[in-house]
Amino acid sequence: MSTDVKSLLTTGAALTDAALERLLPAATVEPHSIHRAMRHSTFAGGKRLRPILCMEAARCVAGVLPEGAAELGAALEMVHTYSLIHDDLPALDNDDLRRGQPTCHVVFGEAIAILAGDALQTLAFQTISQLNAPAATLVEIMREFSFAIGTGVGPVPGSGLPGDLPPGMIGGQVMDIEGEGHKPTAELVERIHRAKTGALITTSIVCGGLLGLGHCLSTGAKLACTKEDAIARLRSFGENAGLAFQIVDDVLDVTQSSEQLGKTAGKDTASDKATWPAVFGIEQSKHDAAEYIADADQALAVFGGAADPLMALAHYLVDRTH
Repeated sequence: MSTDVKSLLTTGAALTDAALERLLPAATVEPHSIHRAMRHSTFAGGKRLRPILCMEAARCVAGVLPEGAAELGAALEMVHTYSLIHDDLPALDNDDLRRGQPTCHVVFGEAIAILAGDALQTLAFQTISQLNAPAATLVEIMREFSFAIGTGVGPVPGSGLPGDLPPGMIGGQVMDIEGEGHKPTAELVERIHRAKTGALITTSIVCGGLLGLGHCLSTGAKLACTKEDAIARLRSFGENAGLAFQIVDDVLDVTQSSEQLGKTAGKDTASDKATWPAVFGIEQSKHDAAEYIADADQALAVFGGAADPLMALAHYLVDRTH
């Protein structure tokens, strides 16, 4: 695997930031306060991993970066940022530092921070609805997106999806809150991680794949496998990579400083959060993360060299130090 991950991250972040700049209202647009708050948190830094995973999944399937991939990635970053704004609020994690900057509610107050998060989520769905892609593709992306954010409510009859969906990001946040102060179990930690963090990472990859498949259908490009197999493989990759990402996050929380992390270190331990190291210890956690990444690699074998960037990103997730 010869992919230059640094270049991949730099290029992907630049594409995402340019799309976000186009899509977010300027700070001079009324009402000024909420637009300043939205931009404060969105442009406070961050690696843009979810958008980059989305774009590379689209490229893996389509062979090129499809039109709208950067905008779809930007929508994912909006939702991720909204979740961080709300997660940092006093009622949840009560954090005053994020990405090395004061959190949204510290700068703008709780009311504007809550509304800024709401506005970012709404703008994300608006952005997806306006992508230049087949209507059926947009419906599939919207459906995946909403399930990944939500609580696990099943789809409407006739959708073809299972009736009992696993919890998404909000469901994971609820389990995380309700798990505080209780002795963590392996089952609970895995459920929280797969939902709170893993669901959005997985949907970033699946939605990127769906956009890539839509491009192939529009252009008649040949697929490496059937649509169903491609999405199943991308979903498996995302689930394993997402879980590995959060395991590493747990490890870094207890091994790195606040300056290295760009957020308050040790918060999980201090809050009695259900974390992987709390159940398995640090060394076993590192071993488990590596195992999940190996499983993620295996899922993409059918795509050959087209999957190298995604695999390189997955390894970066477990090798990072902040």
